[in-house]
Amino acid sequence: MFAHLARHRELQYNLIRSHAAGVGTPLSPEKTRMLLALRINVLAKGHSGISLNALNTLIAAFNASCLSMVPEQGSVGASGDLAPLAHLALGLLGEGEMWSPKTGWENANKVLEAHGLKPLKLSAKEGIALINGTQLITSLGAEAVERAYIIALQADVVAALTLEVLKGTSRAFDSDVQLIRPHKGQIEVARRLRALLHSEMYPSQIAESHRFCNRVQDAYTLRCCPQVHGIVHDTIDFVEGVITVEINSGTDNPIVFAERGEIISAGNFHGEYPAKALDYLAVGVHELASMSERRIERLVNPALSELPAFLVKDGGLNSGFMLAHCTAAALAIELLAACQAIEFLRPLKTTVPLEEVYNVVRNSIRLRKKTAALKEVYNVVRNSIR
Repeated sequence: MFAHLARHRELQYNLIRSHAAGVGTPLSPEKTRMLLALRINVLAKGHSGISLNALNTLIAAFNASCLSMVPEQGSVGASGDLAPLAHLALGLLGEGEMWSPKTGWENANKVLEAHGLKPLKLSAKEGIALINGTQLITSLGAEAVERAYIIALQADVVAALTLEVLKGTSRAFDSDVQLIRPHKGQIEVARRLRALLHSEMYPSQIAESHRFCNRVQDAYTLRCCPQVHGIVHDTIDFVEGVITVEINSGTDNPIVFAERGEIISAGNFHGEYPAKALDYLAVGVHELASMSERRIERLVNPALSELPAFLVKDGGLNSGFMLAHCTAAALAIELLAACQAIEFLRPLKTTVPLEEVYNVVRNSIRLRKKTAALKEVYNVVRNSIR
C-alpha cells in the first residue's frame, strides 16, 4: 500500500469497489436509510478523517432518500460491516444501483442526477472511512430492540388473557412477593398483570367464579410470568443500552485524534459488543415464544383447560385451533434453532470422527420404556471416545 501513496485517490475508490462483494436480498429502503443515518452519525464525530464536503454529500443523499443497493449478506462482524458499508458507499460514487421515492431502483448516477446531486469525490483516507464500522449490525439491532419491546408488552397482555380463560389466580403476582425478589423486570411485569386483571379492586366475573376452587397453584407458564417475562424485559433494557452506546461510538480504524495530532490503529470496528448483546436478545425473545406456545397447548387441551378440545364444538368434524398450535410449536422450535445459530431443517454435520461417534451412540443405546440410570449411555460414549 505504501508504494502507491501517490495514487491515494485511486486507492479510495478501489477499496470501495473491491469490498462491495455482498450477496443476497437487498435491504429494504427503510433499513438502508437507517444504515446511512448511523454512518453519518459516526462520521460526524470527527474521528474518521473524512472531509466536511464528503459528509455533506452523505447528508444530502439521506435527505433526498437516495439509497444505495445493499445486499443483506456479507458481513461477519469481526472486521466491522465492510461489505455492506462498501455497497452503501458505492451508490454514492454514482456506481451500482440506488433507490429513491422519485425513481425507484435505477442506475445510481441517474438517481443522483434526478435529485440534483453529484457523485461523491474521495480524497485520502475517505475510502476506508466510509466502509469501516458496525453500523449494519447496530441499525438492524436497534430495530430488533424496538420490535422486542413491542413483543414483550404484547406477551404480558396475552398472558393476562390466558390466565383469565384458564381460570388462573393472580395471587402469584402479589406486590409483596415481588419485593422480596426485587428484580426490576419482575416487579414491572407483575404490576402490569395486576393492572390488566384488576385483581385487587375490580376482580373479573371469571376470577370470582373460581375464587374458592381447590386448585393450589397454577402451571409455571401462568404463575411464573413475572419471573420469565421480567428477565426478558430486563434483557431488552440491557441490549438497548449496548446498542445505544454503539450507535454513538467512533467505530472507524484507524482513528483520527485531530486535537492530539495523532492517528491510532485500534479495534473499535469489531462487532463483538452488539453481536453478543443481540445473541442475548434472541434467547430472551425465544423464551417468550416458548412460554406462549405452552400456554396455547393448555388452551387447546381439554384435560388442562376444561374447554372443548381445540376450542371448537363438534370435534372431529371441525379441527378448531389444532393446526394453530402446530404452527406455534414449529415457530418456537425454529426460534430455538435460530438463537443457537444452528441449521433448523438439518443440523450441520461436525467432523467425520464425531459423526461416527454419534452414529455409534444412536445405534447402541436402546429406547427405554421407563426411567433408568444413564450409566450405559455414559459407557458407550466413553468407549467410543477411547
